[in-house]
Amino acid sequence: MHISRTLIAAAVALTGLALQVRAETWDMPTPYPDATFHTVNINQFAADVAAATGGALQIKVHSAGSLFKHPEISKAVRSGQVPIGEFFLSLLANDNPAFGVDSLPFLATSYDEAARLWAAQKGVIEKLLDEQGMMVLYAVPWPPQGLYTNKEINSVADLAGLKFRTYNATLEEFANLAGAAPTQVEVPDIPQAFSTGRVEAMITSPSTGVNSKAWDFVSHYTDIQAWIPKNVVVVNKRAFQRLDAATQAAVLEAAAAAETRGWEMSKAETAKQTEVLKENGMIVVQPSEELMKGLREIGARMLENWKAAAGEAGAAILAAYQQ
Repeated sequence: MHISRTLIAAAVALTGLALQVRAETWDMPTPYPDATFHTVNINQFAADVAAATGGALQIKVHSAGSLFKHPEISKAVRSGQVPIGEFFLSLLANDNPAFGVDSLPFLATSYDEAARLWAAQKGVIEKLLDEQGMMVLYAVPWPPQGLYTNKEINSVADLAGLKFRTYNATLEEFANLAGAAPTQVEVPDIPQAFSTGRVEAMITSPSTGVNSKAWDFVSHYTDIQAWIPKNVVVVNKRAFQRLDAATQAAVLEAAAAAETRGWEMSKAETAKQTEVLKENGMIVVQPSEELMKGLREIGARMLENWKAAAGEAGAAILAAYQQ
């Protein structure tokens, strides 16, 4: 009996050791704070993966740029420093203009249009990221982008000379065409950039406006619904291929659920966070016809510039989107 118990204890210990060996933790850098709906969605994605794999794969989320700063996240995943990460898709527009099509002003301004654009863009993006050793897991849009300023903006001319917050090449081009002065500022640095006078205006979502407490440094929110950009969650291909088939399937299933859930969260976020801006004293206004006319003209110029730079890949995306 004593030997039997010893053998059982040894077997249990070996089983526990085997489970420990098989268990894996993936560090996942993300750019945005925990309260941002994208991060909330990612935390749920991580919980779903852990549940579906019985804890064999744990995804540890490092939010708010705490592990890697936003512009470094794609490079960290590509190089294998981390197996998985989230970033703003159009940050890679310098690599290829196809990455930036969802940030072109007034090309896709409703969620239905944004969904059609992603369907048209996805195959091209998957191929480009595959060449960099990465795989798309899912993408989730931000709410339509609005204009934050310290004064009423009735025309594009009112933007002239303002220090304008940018975060990618597309927005830098927009600021230049509007006669503003582009200044690169990441989300966590927005409040300080405004308080120190580094920037005086920005285009971003109601979500980022609320998370940054925009009412502390600007007075007006003009609901121009300029574009609906996306965040993308990607995985290093080698890291994914090292997983067994069942774990791979669990990750893909959780990713599909996260994409569906994230789009619905984004839609709900738009109305909710615009209301929060109002509640905190911001003046929320609809844009004048003159302002929209000028902004659409800038958008049309940017689209032509983008088409010239994007070549066949860009033409394929636009053809699929405009069908």
